[in-house]
Amino acid sequence: MTNKRTTRRDFLKKSSLAALATGSMPYWFTSESANAFAYKSANERPVLGCIGTGSRWGGVGPAALRFSDCAAVCDVDKDHAGKAKERVKGEQKKRGLEQEIEVHEDYRKILDRKDIDVVTIVTPDHWHSKIAIEAMQAGKDIYCEKPLTLTIDEGKQIIKVLDETKRVFQVGTQQRTDMNRIFLKAIAMIRDGRIGDVKKVTCNIGGSTDSGEIPKADVPAGLNWDMWLGQCPVVEYRSKAEGSSNKRYPASRCHYEFRWWYEYSGGKMTDWGAHHVDIAQWAIQQNGKDQGVVKVEPLMESHPVPFENGMPMMSDRYNAATKFDVKCTFPNGVIMHIVSNSSDGNGILFEGTKGRFHVSRRRMKGAPVEALKENPIPEDAIAKVYGTEPTSHMQNLFDCIKSRELPISDVYSHHRAMTTCHLANISIRLKQELEWDPKAEQIVGNSHAQSMQAREQRKGYEIKV
Repeated sequence: MTNKRTTRRDFLKKSSLAALATGSMPYWFTSESANAFAYKSANERPVLGCIGTGSRWGGVGPAALRFSDCAAVCDVDKDHAGKAKERVKGEQKKRGLEQEIEVHEDYRKILDRKDIDVVTIVTPDHWHSKIAIEAMQAGKDIYCEKPLTLTIDEGKQIIKVLDETKRVFQVGTQQRTDMNRIFLKAIAMIRDGRIGDVKKVTCNIGGSTDSGEIPKADVPAGLNWDMWLGQCPVVEYRSKAEGSSNKRYPASRCHYEFRWWYEYSGGKMTDWGAHHVDIAQWAIQQNGKDQGVVKVEPLMESHPVPFENGMPMMSDRYNAATKFDVKCTFPNGVIMHIVSNSSDGNGILFEGTKGRFHVSRRRMKGAPVEALKENPIPEDAIAKVYGTEPTSHMQNLFDCIKSRELPISDVYSHHRAMTTCHLANISIRLKQELEWDPKAEQIVGNSHAQSMQAREQRKGYEIKV
């Protein structure tokens, strides 16, 4: 077995003397968290590999570089990979580390390197599970963007391998740590009894985009379209200038816009649901083993294409739901509505026997919030929710890599929240009420719905556990 410390030293010998980490900090970093790893010797800093370097990596990658030294980047788009290489070199040069960065198209080249300790996975959603499983099997610790899975069964597979390998695995649901800790404060208020017993929760996560027809187009130069598709069926590349939800990219099946195709993601249900449903289930204590939703009812849904047996009947436009209201019942009696629109706007509305309040990334509002001015929550209330004094999301990962403790956004609780989101999508695609057994992790009495807990895997891209 390769000695990691020796390998890391060999890696750093090629560079100039590593200086202290410097640079401006994101708004959520405290001076303490900024310096947590800044004064470690070069040999103590983990070696990083970055898999997937598109738009979201622009936030994840530089954050990871504050605590590690990157050796290689990977993307099936040569343009993304090239830009990431230059950014990594620039960030590391600021602290005196001038190391050549390997660039790969195939993520397995990253996993094959014995000196790489930790990987960031910032690919489209349909690739998350396969890469994460193989990374754990290769002995890597992991930061993977949300949503971690495309299906319920993928969550079970990841947990199986995680239990076997004992790797440290942080999911990119930053609402658990960052965003000025506003969501931690919301949970602390609930724990402190400020609204009594929670009876109803409404998660407003927005709806997906209706693109209209997207014509066939040539695959952009430098993009390996077959590998981008991965497990998914081979289809023509499609693109047009208008209809996009992100000004940086055209409407297409690909970069950023993959979110609005059920083949590659779950629409807003898993995009924002991975954040708000996660916080909601944490607050009502329904994200642990044998916990979770027991019934899912599609009260309203609207898709941009017709569906038959849960499958979209048109392939030339986005197909994820643009509108929905899904009622989720939990065994403790709490009712959760996952909606595309509400009068309060994006965020979570908690309603209890003694009051109600709304929390979003920008603010909290409601009478219980106003009451905090005269009667604040205990000083240690947020730390008790978090389990310790909160740090940044990325620092929490690297702290846990050192301690081998469970990160704040762990796979187990994320899987429970994503199960709710996946069930909600199955219910609106079939327009059927579903019963769920959280202990057996199985849809009850509906064989077709049960089959949608997994997906077909294209030959050569299967997940192997």
